[in-house]
Amino acid sequence: MLYLTPSVLKNMVKKPATRNYPFAVREPFDHYRGELVINPEDCILCGSCMRKCPSLCITVDKKAETWECDPYACIYCGHCVSVCPTHCLSMKNVHRAPAPQKVLMSEKGHPPQKKKKAAEAE
Repeated sequence: MLYLTPSVLKNMVKKPATRNYPFAVREPFDHYRGELVINPEDCILCGSCMRKCPSLCITVDKKAETWECDPYACIYCGHCVSVCPTHCLSMKNVHRAPAPQKVLMSEKGHPPQKKKKAAEAE
């Protein structure tokens, strides 16, 4: 008991080594990859993000015109952002807020319409 007393007294006088997380948030580092964000208006639902995702957390369904991401399976590597041809994916420099239940990111997009040939239009 006497062996631990100096350590206990030191810890009682010093400030805590950890942060009170929800109330005290640390500033993100430079080039920090945080929450994945999609701009559904620019997405062409090509599926390149889904094919390149190493954790298979992105699902693109061109027929249903949906884009879904499981943020709990995402490893935040940024491969999907780098391969997107329309640059509709980006990463914020903050974490997602804590949630009481599991929520999937789901967006409804519209693939580009095929252009009709000039001969067919006439």
